[in-house]
Amino acid sequence: MSPEPPRILLVDSYDSFTYNLAALCRQAIPNCHVHIIKNDDIELKDLLLYLPYFSGVVVGPGPGSPDIPEDIGLVKDLWKIDDAHLLPVFGVCLGLQSLALEYGANLHRLSVVKHGHVSTVEHSGADIFKGVGPVDAVRYHSLHVELSGAKNIEELASTHDEENGKVVMALRHRTRPFWAVQYHPESVLTRGGGIERGTWSSSRGRVTRPWDQKADAIFGVSWPYVRPLPSTPPTNMPLSASTIKLSIPCLSAPEICEVLGVDDDSSPFVMLESAAHPGQFTIIGCLTSTSLRITYTIGDSFVHLANGESCDQIYLGSHDVWSWLTSFMNKRKVTGGSSEIPFWGGLMGCLSYELGTDSLRVSADGTCSQTRHPDVNLVFVERSIILDSTSGHVYIQSIMEDDDEWLTEMAEQLHSAARNYSTYSSYNTTPYSTKARPNTSTVILPDRDLYRSRINLAKEYLFAGESYELCLTANTRITLNDPLAPKASSTYSPSWQRYKHLRELNPAPHAAYLRLHPTTLLASSPERFLSYTRPPGTTYKLCPVKGTIRKGPRITRAVAEQALRGSQKEVAENLMIVDLIRHDMHGAVGENVEVKQFCTVEECETVWQLVSVIEGQSADGADETASHYANGALGWEVLRRSLPPGSMTGAPKKRSVEILQTLEDEERNVYSGVFGYWCAGGGGDWSVTIRSCFKYDDRYECDAHSWTKFTNPDFYPGVHEPEQWVIGAGGAITALSDPDGEWDEMLAKLQSVLRVFGAAVPRGN
Repeated sequence: MSPEPPRILLVDSYDSFTYNLAALCRQAIPNCHVHIIKNDDIELKDLLLYLPYFSGVVVGPGPGSPDIPEDIGLVKDLWKIDDAHLLPVFGVCLGLQSLALEYGANLHRLSVVKHGHVSTVEHSGADIFKGVGPVDAVRYHSLHVELSGAKNIEELASTHDEENGKVVMALRHRTRPFWAVQYHPESVLTRGGGIERGTWSSSRGRVTRPWDQKADAIFGVSWPYVRPLPSTPPTNMPLSASTIKLSIPCLSAPEICEVLGVDDDSSPFVMLESAAHPGQFTIIGCLTSTSLRITYTIGDSFVHLANGESCDQIYLGSHDVWSWLTSFMNKRKVTGGSSEIPFWGGLMGCLSYELGTDSLRVSADGTCSQTRHPDVNLVFVERSIILDSTSGHVYIQSIMEDDDEWLTEMAEQLHSAARNYSTYSSYNTTPYSTKARPNTSTVILPDRDLYRSRINLAKEYLFAGESYELCLTANTRITLNDPLAPKASSTYSPSWQRYKHLRELNPAPHAAYLRLHPTTLLASSPERFLSYTRPPGTTYKLCPVKGTIRKGPRITRAVAEQALRGSQKEVAENLMIVDLIRHDMHGAVGENVEVKQFCTVEECETVWQLVSVIEGQSADGADETASHYANGALGWEVLRRSLPPGSMTGAPKKRSVEILQTLEDEERNVYSGVFGYWCAGGGGDWSVTIRSCFKYDDRYECDAHSWTKFTNPDFYPGVHEPEQWVIGAGGAITALSDPDGEWDEMLAKLQSVLRVFGAAVPRGN
């Protein structure tokens, strides 16, 4: 009988790098199985019964302190297991601190924390470092151990900081098979180390008990794993996309929108616009009165489906909203569209920040579901127009049956619009003035002193080891109450005029105008979040942006490179999010994850920004044409696991989100969620909702039986009530953050959108 493959038990202390460590274990110990548990999933007395099934235990990193029971869970007990159950244990970061502490070491704060910093690790080449050359390791820690007085603990490696002096980087127990490192061997920038050699787990010649149903019932399948298949199989007869390709380079996206009736403020409208380099494709939904609207609010047991004048509650049953939408899309597979464009038809819209925190099992703070606005706000687009800014081509397409007549009519309308525009500019694509008249608008900024005090509170959490960075944000509220301003009507949309003004003031590669009542979103985002190509051979790509500098006459590429790549703070922030995103991606697609680009300075229309690119691919055959995942379900799963965007939270993500709830006075809602599309052909593209503003209009209501739509001009939004807009802005707080500098950065981001209302940040702020 062949020997059992090695089995590793990985103890996760609610960290955001755990799957990176699992992937490293798989590299270090060929053919091993990695089973992952939380540090509070099982008590030690029960775990002892199952340790004979495992070759070794890896104790992962995590937020907090080893002397706080809630942070460390069962880990502290592992170091004291009796000889009968003894097995090799390898600790990382928090794991090292816990091991040292249990044997008498002292725990201290670093004078200067090390979050995302690379240090040279000095070692003697002995033990786990035998045959290992130079080690340059990434550090994420605020605490360190001092070994004087520790019993049976031997230092194996250290580093020397100018600010902190000597810091222990690796150690072992002299008589028990316990090892640990303070640095993060799983980080993308760590070179050399100890865990990758696997010597710690093979040094004792341990023979394990064969895996059986009893163990499987407790620990489940080993990593890597993917979410269960959608319960609804793909439709036998997929929808077919029909396309007409035109060459109308003189026709812009706003002009096409106005041909389609965007000025009717009561009607839904969706456009995802590439309004600046390096964006290429603009997607405009050609919605009809029967276009299916899907909304969901956290806490509800149902989704709303609005179609025409009716609105129904569809109960989720055994589904959550994510799996329900997967099954919904799996019955609407589309084939036959043009391979030249990324979207054939499918879902377009936005997802809230709180939808992501809910997936982390961090509940929305203090708001009952009856008063919430939709956290999922999507429309199923059957007719659409795509603009390719590179070629100048326009694609008109439909996934409705026998829709050739509409395609032909729309082509004629666009040709006619292009002729009229080139002759006498009949379409008014220049926005009306959106500047508020004096004394008709109110801008309520975040309180400066309060915001600065919360930056200092955030830094205290960082110094205590609770997080590596915290993306602190705050809302600015704009109230418009001008009785003489043009009102929303069937021929005039104030929000559309503001969007046109926004795209002029702050052109962005990932812009959007989404009018999905009650929500209206105007976005000019510089940050793509997640994109995934159509199957087979799907590539999943996440593109975090951390580090931005506004362009100006003296800001050359060389200046931008020095300010961004040359900044320890900017690179450390980017690295933290890259490692976090690798973890998110590994959790969805498995081992095949690679950093394709690290901290590259990219030029956009208005800024230089520091961008990294992480790509993943699924296991062999997981997205083949016949697979349940071939309709983009795995891309949807990557999105679910990756929300909320790590660039808008910090790391570790779950603990950071919990801390941010105590530092922020209100929910973020649409801001710092995502907007984008899921193509029914299997691809998708989602951007981070930043540099944006949004509003809710509660007079558009959906109940179980009807969708209220205002057709009487006297009852259009804006007639009887002022408009209320929200702009979210903030920044990543690190140990190096200066409160005044962070406040100024927040205002600069705010100003890029606030100008749309003709407002400026008041002097003195």
